[in-house]
Formats: sequence, structure tokens, C-alpha cells
Amino acid sequence: MRRLGIATALCLLVARGLAAQDSVQVAAAVSVTEAVIAKSIVDRAPQDTATTFGADVGQVVLWTKVSGASGGAVHHVWFHGDTQVGDVELQVAGSPWRTWSRKAVPAEWTGPWHVEVRDAAGTILKRVDFTVGQ
Repeated sequence: MRRLGIATALCLLVARGLAAQDSVQVAAAVSVTEAVIAKSIVDRAPQDTATTFGADVGQVVLWTKVSGASGGAVHHVWFHGDTQVGDVELQVAGSPWRTWSRKAVPAEWTGPWHVEVRDAAGTILKRVDFTVGQ
């Protein structure tokens, strides 16, 4: 009887370890298949994409296509130079999934910018660089 209890406990531990392994593999499968900076979005598609914008751009959009992340979230973390100026959490309801965030750009905030697309754990999946006013 005691052997049966030990065998059952070992089976549960092994099964639990396999379940944890599966969840790690699912999280690692999240990827960004496309990411661009644009002036606007029309019909869920980026318009006027570029890597350089005038100081009068007013706002920009990071459009992202994500695969392998059904039911989770990604973050768009916005930087002006090395200073973080925004963090937008975006829900992902399918795979592939298109999503985007907007950032207001004051005319005096010229220079290098970048956006990091991160998974829920904070891992950087993609970085998109662009310049304003140069």
C-alpha cells in the first residue's frame, strides 16, 4: 500500500514538471512577425510608414503583428533617447494578431526614438528605431 502511495506521488511530480515545461514552451513561441512606425492606421493597416519624421508629426503609431500569443498581452514601451516615455499593454486575442499603440510627439522632442515590443515577462521581442525632426 505504501509503494502505491509513493508511486502515485512520483507520477504527480513528473506530470507537474511536464506541465511547467509546456507553459515555458508556449511563452517562448511568442514572436513579432512585423513591426513598423507609421503616421496613422487605416483598416487595421499602417499608413505613411517611415524611419524619419518631421518635428511637426504630432503623433506616431507602432503597428505590430504578433504570432503565437493567443490570450496574452504584449507591451509597447516607448523611449525618447534613453528615457522611457510610455508603456502600453495590448491584449492579444488570437494568432496572428495585429495591434498598435499611438504616442503623441511634442515638437520639441526631436532626436532618436525607439519602441520595444515586450512579452508579459518583459522579454524584448523586437525593437523599432526612428528619428523625429532630423
